[in-house]
Amino acid sequence: MAKQAFMRLSNPKFIVLFLVLWISLLLSSSHTLYELLDYTLFTFLGSLGAIFANSTGAGGGVVFIPMFSKLNFSEQQAIATSFAIQCFGMTAGAVTWWHHYKTEKTDLRLWQGFKRIICVTSIASVIGLNAVFFYQVDSPAALHISFSCFSLLLGFFIILTIYLLQPHRERSQLYYVDYIALVLIGLFGGAVTAWLSVGVGELLVIYLLLRHFDMSMVVAAAVIVSAISVWAAIAQVNSDVYWQVVLFAGPGAVLGGIFAKTLVTHLSVTKLKLFFACWLLVSGAVGLS
Repeated sequence: MAKQAFMRLSNPKFIVLFLVLWISLLLSSSHTLYELLDYTLFTFLGSLGAIFANSTGAGGGVVFIPMFSKLNFSEQQAIATSFAIQCFGMTAGAVTWWHHYKTEKTDLRLWQGFKRIICVTSIASVIGLNAVFFYQVDSPAALHISFSCFSLLLGFFIILTIYLLQPHRERSQLYYVDYIALVLIGLFGGAVTAWLSVGVGELLVIYLLLRHFDMSMVVAAAVIVSAISVWAAIAQVNSDVYWQVVLFAGPGAVLGGIFAKTLVTHLSVTKLKLFFACWLLVSGAVGLS
């Protein structure tokens, strides 16, 4: 039990060790302290994006992409840098959620389809994502337009799940129609993720909520699927990553990913979803305007 507790990412010993290593890396860089201070905002940005991503199942790109667009990153830089930061934050969140599953939810009926959902959707997502990169399929619209439209649609559907869906007994069993839906969500969501750095996790959350699966299980599955997807993507776009930003935002995202699970288990799910939906609607409307 002691070894298992230490391996938990939220363990204070791990966090202190992580911070020491991160500060050592910063001090050993070739940049002056004054130059490094210009990037400290990205630490907060990385933490905020990871908290949103790992507490709702949506990718951190919903926070990163609008900010990078305001900073005049090229589309390639914005997407690649978002992927790189999410490799930190989504991985920390995925490990934290998986530890939560293995220690507390393994025998719970509502989580019995957890591993199958992750497996089917992740495989399809990686196929869809790599197909876009391999065949060099362009996004149907410019990044800010595509992202804004996607944000508006996602925000609308989240509000739909809050106010229009009637209370229903939570589902635990997967049917054949669910497997077909998961494959389609993975393929299409993987393609969208290749274009926007977000997509598959958000679509998976919407579908599973509409099917009345347990909220915590839905978020955990979406986080792990998103983590697998961004790692599959980063090898394709690493040459466009703005690594100075990742140096600050990435470790911040790790801390956000660690604490997000605690946020979900202690806050009202409805309030969390409503706040996130409002953020999406506002950012989407601003982007289109």
